[in-house]
Amino acid sequence: MKSLQAEQQFVAPWLWNGRIWARTGCKFDSNWQPACETDDYDGRLQCNRLIGNPPATLVQVALQGDKGKPNFYDVSLVDGYNLLVSIVTGPFSPKCTIRGCSKNLNNLCPQELQVVNKDGKVIACRSACLAFDIDSFCCRNEYGTPEKCKLSVYSKIFKVKNACHCYYSYAFDIPPPLVNCASKIYVINLCPSAWGTDQASI
Repeated sequence: MKSLQAEQQFVAPWLWNGRIWARTGCKFDSNWQPACETDDYDGRLQCNRLIGNPPATLVQVALQGDKGKPNFYDVSLVDGYNLLVSIVTGPFSPKCTIRGCSKNLNNLCPQELQVVNKDGKVIACRSACLAFDIDSFCCRNEYGTPEKCKLSVYSKIFKVKNACHCYYSYAFDIPPPLVNCASKIYVINLCPSAWGTDQASI
């Protein structure tokens, strides 16, 4: 398959907090029918502040409102996984980098968490919370503390053999980066393994 590359720049306000994620398998010619295989917005091209239909790999960003202060950012699989993501700063700094996964989690996803397309191909992997809606997996109610909500057998799949050890795999996970770095440029690489690389800057 031919590799594609595109770049989208986004200038964010200095007090911006938000999420960035990608949809996959999209065709916007279906007249309000689902247009994307993952993270669809009821067939819409623009999300218009809507939350898509997970699972999706999430980039979470909190800008601090001062160009000299470090900003917080991470990659979360709490809502599941659909593609690889990495983050680097400009200029590049190793300590400010969130690396991607060493393996495509869709290939490791157990059947009960799989999302498949019409051809039967696994296109995303749900989190245990999303799949089962159980308090112990969702870290809520009596499991709503770090002491009570622990790494589950499903969360471990996201980290097996360091597959995605830089990502959050459940609500109280503590991977090496919640990254805290000062920069004016953050480059988010959205890398579907078969589709080449799309880049977005915030």
